[in-house]
Amino acid sequence: MSIAATRKSDEVGRKLTALYAPIAADLVEAEKVFNAELASRYPFVQTLVDHCADFRGKRLRPALVFLTARASGEVKPDHAVLAAVVEMIHTATLVHDDILDESMIRRHAATVNAEWGNEAAVLMGDYLFTHAFHLAASLETTLACRWIGHATNLVCEGEMQQVSNRGNFDLDEESYFSIIRGKTAELTAVSCRLGAHYAGAPQATVRSMEEYGRDLGVAFQIADDVLDLWGEERATGKSLGTDLEKQKLTLPLIRLLETSDPETAASLRNLLAEAKPEDRPRVRDLLDQSEALQYAWGQAEHYAEKAAAALDVLPDSPSKSVLRTLTRYVVHRSH
Repeated sequence: MSIAATRKSDEVGRKLTALYAPIAADLVEAEKVFNAELASRYPFVQTLVDHCADFRGKRLRPALVFLTARASGEVKPDHAVLAAVVEMIHTATLVHDDILDESMIRRHAATVNAEWGNEAAVLMGDYLFTHAFHLAASLETTLACRWIGHATNLVCEGEMQQVSNRGNFDLDEESYFSIIRGKTAELTAVSCRLGAHYAGAPQATVRSMEEYGRDLGVAFQIADDVLDLWGEERATGKSLGTDLEKQKLTLPLIRLLETSDPETAASLRNLLAEAKPEDRPRVRDLLDQSEALQYAWGQAEHYAEKAAAALDVLPDSPSKSVLRTLTRYVVHRSH
C-alpha cells in the first residue's frame, strides 16, 4: 500500500471510529463473537479467516444492528451475535464478488482469489455463510435465521439478476434498482430490522428502521457504482473498472445511454461491448459531456434523504444522530 493510500485509509478509519463512539464497546463484543465462531484449528483455514478480517473496514452492517438497537430500545446479548452474523454474510459476499469480478485488490490487499485461487475463495465464502447460519441458529428462536435467510436469498437473486444482464445495454432504471435492492440493500435492511426488533421496539418502528436500512443501502450502492467509474484505486483500495470489464450497466451508464444523441449512444455501446478497466477515462469523458453523473449522484442523495426521513419515528439520541450522519457518509465518501 502506498503512503498516500495508507494515510487516506487511516483518515477514514479515524472518522468511522469517532462516528461509532456510542457503540464502540458493542462492536468489540461482536468482534469477539466473530473471531470465536470462525476460529479454526487448521492453519490454512485460519490464515484465510485472518486475511478476510482485513476486508471489514467500515463494519457498516454490524454498526447498523447496534445503532438501531440503541436508538429504538436497548442492546441485548443477542445483538452481538446478530452483528457478527450479518458481518459474516457480508464478508462472504465480498469474497464471492471478487471471484465473479476477477478483482485483484480489496482494501489495499490482495483478494482471496488473487492470493490463493478461486477454489480457496469459493470455499472461504461458503465457510463464512455456513458459520453465519450456524451462529444464527444458536439463538433461542428461529426468527433471526428466517429473516437473515430470506435476506440472503434476495442478495443471491440480485447477484444472479446482475450476472444475467451483463452485456444488456438496454437495461432500464427499474431493473437496475431491482438488482441493487437485492444484492446490497436487503442486507442493510435486515441489519436494521434485527437491531430494532431484538431491542424490543414497536413493530411500526421496526418497519421504519427496515426502510431506513433499505434506502441507505440503495444510496450506498449507487455511490459505489459511481466510484467504480470515477474513483481512484489508491483511495478506494480495491480494483476499479470491473463493472465496465464485466459489462455491468450501472446508473450513470444507463442514464448516459438514455439521454445521449444516437451517435454518442452508438459509440458508447461499441465501447462497452469490449470495455476494459483502462477504458474508464474514455467513459469519463462521455460522462463529463452529459448530466448522467450528476443525475446518479442526485438519485443517491434522494435515497439518502428518504433514509433520513425514516428516522423521524425515533426519539433524539446519540445513536439516532449517528444514523442520520451515515445517510450523508454513504454518499459523500471516497471509497
